[in-house]
Amino acid sequence: MTAPGGRGGLDGLAGPRGRSLAIDRTWDGRPLAEAERGTVRLELAGETLLVRVDAPFHGDPPPPGPPGPTPSLWEHEVVELFVAGPGADDAVPYLEVELSPHGHHLALRLAGVRRIVEEGLALDLRAAIETRRWRAEARVPRAWLPPPPWRAAAFAVHGAGPGRRHLASVPLPGPRPDFHQPGRFPPLRLEGGPGPG
Repeated sequence: MTAPGGRGGLDGLAGPRGRSLAIDRTWDGRPLAEAERGTVRLELAGETLLVRVDAPFHGDPPPPGPPGPTPSLWEHEVVELFVAGPGADDAVPYLEVELSPHGHHLALRLAGVRRIVEEGLALDLRAAIETRRWRAEARVPRAWLPPPPWRAAAFAVHGAGPGRRHLASVPLPGPRPDFHQPGRFPPLRLEGGPGPG
C-alpha cells in the first residue's frame, strides 16, 4: 500500500540497527553542502528490507498520476537505491528502487546492466514532506534482493534542464551521470544478512 506524500510527521524512521548510505557528493565526487545531503538507511527485518529516506525537498512537481508504481520516475525528484549481487556487469543481478517525496515509486529487478527482468513491482511506501525535507519508509521483500554478497549505492536527482542535479553516495566515472555501474558500488553488510562489509 502506498501513502501519498503529504505534509506532516512520519514517526519511527530512526531504527537502531542497519546501515546508512550518505548521499553527500555529486555523481562525479564533488562534496555537497550540508543542506543538500540526504541519507538512505537500510535494515533487514525478517523477510523485509526496510529502506528509510531522509532527504532535502526541492519542490519539484510530482509525477502525473496517483502515488504508486510509476514508470520513468527518474525523470522527477527522486532518491534511488541500487543493491547488486556478485557477477560481471553483463550478468550481475541487481535491484533498483526509486522513491519520490510524493509517494510514487519504481522497483526494477535487473540481470546485467540495464537489462530489466521484472518491473512495476508494488511497494509498501509511506512518504511525508516536512517543509524543506522529506522522509520515507519503503518495505522491500527480501526475495527481491539479488544473491549475496551485496554491494550498494544510493543516489538522488532533482531539478530540471541544465540545473538538474545528480547526487551520489559513491562517485562514479564517465562523461555524464550513469548510476548503472554496479561493479563500482561498495560492499554492503546488513545485520541478519550475509555479505562482506
